[in-house]
Amino acid sequence: MSIDAIQVIHAAQRAMPPAPRAGAMGTLLIAGATGALGNELVRRLVGSHRFAHTRVLAREPMRDGLRGVETVLVPAMSRALDSSSKAVPIAEWPRVSADTAIVAFDPPRLYHDRERALWLPDPAQLPDLARWLRACGVTTLAIVQPHAQGGMPEALKRGLASMDEQAIVALGFSRVILVRSAQKPAASKHANLGEKLAAWMLSITRLMVPSSEQPVRASKVAELVDMALVLAPPGVHIAAPELVWRASQGDLRGVAQSWLVPNGSGG
Repeated sequence: MSIDAIQVIHAAQRAMPPAPRAGAMGTLLIAGATGALGNELVRRLVGSHRFAHTRVLAREPMRDGLRGVETVLVPAMSRALDSSSKAVPIAEWPRVSADTAIVAFDPPRLYHDRERALWLPDPAQLPDLARWLRACGVTTLAIVQPHAQGGMPEALKRGLASMDEQAIVALGFSRVILVRSAQKPAASKHANLGEKLAAWMLSITRLMVPSSEQPVRASKVAELVDMALVLAPPGVHIAAPELVWRASQGDLRGVAQSWLVPNGSGG
C-alpha cells in the first residue's frame, strides 16, 4: 500500500526527528504536495532534512506535529457583498518566510482522501503565486510538472502549455528550475533498409531490459528535483522531457550534472 504525503508529514509525530544537517538550505515551501509526485517530493525532501524547516500549503486545517514541518492554511473563500463566494486573491495572502519553493501540479489521487486537504495550484495561478513567493523571500523556485503526460487531465495539459514562464523568470529569482513531464525520446529515423533491419534486431534485445521501457517513476523525478536544488548554479534551468526520461532510466546523477554543471565542476 502506498503512503500519501499526509502520512509522510504525520508519521514522524511519534518519533524525535534528527536535527537538520549542517548548512541546511533554509526554509522550503511546497505548493501542490499532492498526487504520486507531490508525495515523493515531500517524502524525499522532508525525509532528507536538507532544509531546516518545511512549509506545506493546505486548503483545510490540519494538525501539525512534526518538528520542522508546518502546514500553512491558504485563505478561505471570502464572502462578497452580493453573498457569493469569491476566492481571496493570492496577492492578498499573508506573507510567510521561505527561501526555496517547489510548485507541483500533480492532481490529488481519488483514493487518497487526505490529499484533498492540501492546496493544489492551477497553472493559471502560477504568475500570481510566483509573485507572492518572491515577496515571501523565495530566491529559488522549482516548477515541477506531472511526471507522466498520459495521466494528466486535458485541462491541466492546456494550462501547463500556456504558462507564462518568461514573466516568472523576470520576477528576479536567483534560480528558476523547470522540470517538464517526462517523455521518451522519439525513435530515430533510418535512411535505408539495412539500418531498419539492424534497428529491428536490436529492438529484440530490449525485451531483456524491461526497466528501460517502463513508465517514469515519480520517485526518480523527485530525486532529480532534489539533486537540481543542490547542484544548480544561479540562472534558469529547464529540464526537457527527454532529459527527465533519461535521468529516470539509469545514471540520474550523471544526467543531472551534465545538465546543470556541464563543465564538471559540480559536487
